[in-house]
Amino acid sequence: MKQAELKELLDSTVERYNQPSFIEEDPICIPHQFSAKEDIEIAGFLTATIAWGKRDMIIRNAQSMIERMDGAPADFVRNHTTDDLQVFDGFVHRTFNSVDIKYFIQALQYIYLNFGGLETVLCSSDNLSDNIHNFKQQFFSLHHPERTTKHVADPLKGSSAKRICMFLRWMVRKDDNGVDFGIWNKLSPSQMRNSRTSLPRLMQILAIRRARRWCSWITTISCWNFSTVQPLRSKISQCS
Repeated sequence: MKQAELKELLDSTVERYNQPSFIEEDPICIPHQFSAKEDIEIAGFLTATIAWGKRDMIIRNAQSMIERMDGAPADFVRNHTTDDLQVFDGFVHRTFNSVDIKYFIQALQYIYLNFGGLETVLCSSDNLSDNIHNFKQQFFSLHHPERTTKHVADPLKGSSAKRICMFLRWMVRKDDNGVDFGIWNKLSPSQMRNSRTSLPRLMQILAIRRARRWCSWITTISCWNFSTVQPLRSKISQCS
């Protein structure tokens, strides 16, 4: 497939999915329930964390997390006590369970009370991979269950970090169609070109069934070359 043909395919996929009608059937519908910045980013971060599996299950379980926080994620994160975390007893999303979500809430409280929020920590430099790596170090600087560390990826250890990159796209990309939020200003969309998010769905569309190295190749072609000003545009299809 020539680059021009691949670009045309990616652009048509963007037009298909980057529409308001897409929101209600996608996990991004969870942060779209909110208008306050901290509510949006906390709801978005938690939703993106469990964004693997069937969409309806992701949405259902993400909504369960929000409801257990009385529909006020930022207030709960900032003001909860250890006893309040009991509301997450019994929560399970595949391998992410109550132990994990309880620590996530504690770590988010630490991030918001000590660093001012997720944007400050995740947008601390121009290097996206370093930012995610440093974020993980801060996020797990409290005493934590070892099992929970697997739920935050580290690109410096070879991970594609696709879920956290999806979350960053939601926060960073300025979207005239109102799908992504674009509420973070400390990181520009052009800086997101350095992320090496895998595109398994795109691989299926292109009928590529070879080794994993093709993921990086496709990502490089679609996200680095096709859209210099708005490189995140070509990443829309990764979650389709």
